[in-house]
Amino acid sequence: MTARSQKHWNGDPVELLRVGEGFRLADVDPAATPGFGGDRSDAEQDLQAGAAEFDGLQERLYAQSRENPRTPSLLLVLQAMDSAGKGGIVRHVIGTTDPQGIHLKAFKKPTEEELAHDFLWRIERDVPEAGYIGVFDRSHYEDVLIGRVRGLAEPDEIERRYGAINDFERRLTETGTRIVKVMLHISPGEQKKRLSQRLERPDKHWKYHPGDVDERQLWERYMDAYQIVFDRTSIGAAPWHVVPANKKWYARLAVQELVLEALERIDPQWPAASFDIEAEKKRLAAT
Repeated sequence: MTARSQKHWNGDPVELLRVGEGFRLADVDPAATPGFGGDRSDAEQDLQAGAAEFDGLQERLYAQSRENPRTPSLLLVLQAMDSAGKGGIVRHVIGTTDPQGIHLKAFKKPTEEELAHDFLWRIERDVPEAGYIGVFDRSHYEDVLIGRVRGLAEPDEIERRYGAINDFERRLTETGTRIVKVMLHISPGEQKKRLSQRLERPDKHWKYHPGDVDERQLWERYMDAYQIVFDRTSIGAAPWHVVPANKKWYARLAVQELVLEALERIDPQWPAASFDIEAEKKRLAAT
């Protein structure tokens, strides 16, 4: 747990939100704020302070990789039902640092070329390089979520994919990528409220998709699919974290804390100068 967050957290969100043995998504209250003892105002102050910490860690990670190609990377996987706040996480958490060390990828419906390959083919091409923080706004998990709910692949193929995902993520962690997997969990009522707000605001119409209403009708099937994902893919090297997301301020702060904890475990260091500092000072002074 980061030193910055000691003031208002009364529990470790990394532990409280982690999917462990016996986890049931149905038991998670989307309106809860696990481990946080403050209010919205406190959360906003902590988020701002955490942004400075995140910026410093990210710069150190990127700088280290310029000298050391074996520097680890970090991959944040964001999954959620529509309007749960993935964009807000990208904007208010990841967007508070220098974009040159960030690789953001929003996976859409597969192209014909992508469909001609295994489902992980397009994912592997966007794995973050050494020293980068990668963000998957939706990910390979779509292939066992919407793929399962909408019957986009045969049942045997869906079953194969769980094992393929675990193997893929183990391989990433073994080669230096730390993975933070987050499901933003909102209630059907909160989603309805957010979609309604999009319809009322012309500046939000572009974010509204008629298909969101179709997906709402399959809510319980999606929750069942998520439960299977947690049961089958919350592995030791890359566990899932379920973040209650009815309160946007809590979700953003919690995800920030998960990312900060992962970066602190990496513990990036400033690279040592590859030149004689004193000699360069003299050369510069002489110009």
